[in-house]
Amino acid sequence: MLTVLQAIQKTTDYLAQKGIDSPRANAEILLADILRCKRLNLYLMFDRPLTKDETEKYREYLKRRAQFEPLQYITGTVDFFGMQFRVTPSVLIPRPETEILVETIINSVDVKNKINILDIGSGSGNISIALAKNIEHSFVTGVEISKEAIDVALSNLKMHSLEDKVKFINADILNDDLSKAGKFEVIVSNPPYISGSEFENVQKEIKDFEPQIAVTDFGDGFLFYRVISKLAYKLLNPGGKLFFELGIHQSEKVKDILSQNNFTDIIIVKDYQDIDRVIYGIKK
Repeated sequence: MLTVLQAIQKTTDYLAQKGIDSPRANAEILLADILRCKRLNLYLMFDRPLTKDETEKYREYLKRRAQFEPLQYITGTVDFFGMQFRVTPSVLIPRPETEILVETIINSVDVKNKINILDIGSGSGNISIALAKNIEHSFVTGVEISKEAIDVALSNLKMHSLEDKVKFINADILNDDLSKAGKFEVIVSNPPYISGSEFENVQKEIKDFEPQIAVTDFGDGFLFYRVISKLAYKLLNPGGKLFFELGIHQSEKVKDILSQNNFTDIIIVKDYQDIDRVIYGIKK
């Protein structure tokens, strides 16, 4: 029977041999999930033996991770903007970079006024729910093409008790008329921005497990920036703002797209690695 420390040591070597990045961290995160404790608390229980059931579940987790299934799908949760969200293979895994998008919006609106927000491509609901929780007088409408993703988003909405501040609509922005959705002060999107050619070379965790329609537009990577910019100009109230998350080396092209659709005062925000990560402009 393995102790916690022995299990971590053994599985770290196993994951390293399989080519998993940060194998020790992966081993600890998976074991902490099974033991229902914080990762740091593992260091206080190194001598604790694992039960037979815990060992079997750990082996199952490790087998899945060794096949490059993302940690977040294995544990079923992810932390985002200080909140916990349920995730399944039906939704894109929320990234730390997207927290910059949420933070930028919060810092760019007048929190004293009522703010209607439209989140296009809402996925797990992480952006919608984080904004609703942190902007007092807000109401958020999330638009999502995947019914399975909406089911995940609704479970997250219930978990955070924000049903009175957020609603989700099942719609395809490429084909459906969103004019009945109303008018908004803010529109936000973290669109599928990886091009079809780039998608062939992304990490196995992304290519083999995350929903392709949330990752790539199967074209040049700019389709949804063009479509949403044109749509947003119709749906925003005067002075309203459109926010996008950016892929690497996309800022200048997206800036041009915003300008072509009559957005002004365009601002680009960098992430913690000094990469252009968020862009937003104001409707004239």
